[in-house]
Amino acid sequence: MNQIRCSCRRVRKTLNAEKIDCEVSAVPIETETDGFDPACLEETASRVEAEKGFSGTVRVTSQGEPVFTRAFGTASRRWAVPNTCDMGFRVASVSKMFTAVAVLQLFERKQIRLDDALVGFVEDHMPQLDPRVTVRHALTMVAGIGDWFEEGSADWEAEWAALASSYPLYLLRSNRDYLPLFVGKHPHFPPGERHLYNGAGYILLGLLIESVTGRSFEDVITNDVFVRAGMTGSGFPALDNLGPDIAEGYLAAADSPTRYRTNHYATTPCAAADGGATCTAADLTAFAHALRHGRLLNEETTNLALTPQVDEREERVRGYQWMYGFGLTHLLDKGTIVRWGHTGEEDGASARLYHYPQHDLDVAILGNISWCAGAMGWAIHDAIVGS
Repeated sequence: MNQIRCSCRRVRKTLNAEKIDCEVSAVPIETETDGFDPACLEETASRVEAEKGFSGTVRVTSQGEPVFTRAFGTASRRWAVPNTCDMGFRVASVSKMFTAVAVLQLFERKQIRLDDALVGFVEDHMPQLDPRVTVRHALTMVAGIGDWFEEGSADWEAEWAALASSYPLYLLRSNRDYLPLFVGKHPHFPPGERHLYNGAGYILLGLLIESVTGRSFEDVITNDVFVRAGMTGSGFPALDNLGPDIAEGYLAAADSPTRYRTNHYATTPCAAADGGATCTAADLTAFAHALRHGRLLNEETTNLALTPQVDEREERVRGYQWMYGFGLTHLLDKGTIVRWGHTGEEDGASARLYHYPQHDLDVAILGNISWCAGAMGWAIHDAIVGS
């Protein structure tokens, strides 16, 4: 396929349900490129930007090589700096993939077992955790524990506003800082009963990583995931300590003389094990490529990592069966995996990373305006697989 060169200048929330025995395998499959022309992505991305006001960058790779890269909008409205294709963006819950890989690396090295009781690794932080909750439960979000913020709430916007007004978000700068928000909560259901999207379980997995390795969570992800995947532009800068070439985050400001305001007071300042790393689009597609090609895990563990585990919901959405695995959401059509990856949403950050096994395509969409990546993701999805 012909490469479309970048035309730019250089300068938390997915709702996911019931655990089942899965027979879908992550075995390699033949790729199909018939019917998809990457040249159509220019028109698709431009149309979404014009209609939905997308701000950020889009990158599509085929067999690891870029076939489409494009940046839109503004990285700093204060200084009129445009977004570029190699700029870093907060990726919110897309970061859960990194945490899951780090846990599976510990499993691969036989330092943990997936069916170990999670409390055995986090007893100093949450001694009252149900001993039936396992590492596997937390990874696949069937633990049933109370979350630090209940994203599945029917009125989550009002509840987030209430949390932000009653609790100083600027104090949430490490995994252990989240503990007061959920350790005293009652569980929603017994472990293993069903899937319920849950960030607290990933916070505990971050603390497990620190307990087992004796290193900081950030150090483990940086050296055992980012470095091994070749993710040279990824890291954990705080919102109040952004360096160059990192996009500022914005959210719509209904009661303001300006259209947008920064997210500095609207979200957590630092990343944690459930989300918030900063990555470039090239780094995200490099991660997807490294994961499926055995650069992060051995062959057996890679197949495990890429195999769906539990149903996210009973109903089909857009005609697909939705399943969750180890830090990955899988879309299936008649038992075949059409797409796997993760979404990320927080105030001022909107991200998608998708891999299409039948086409061997990776799609990274990074936005710096709240909720702007979803429409772009589905438009590109329809261009790849057909609407």
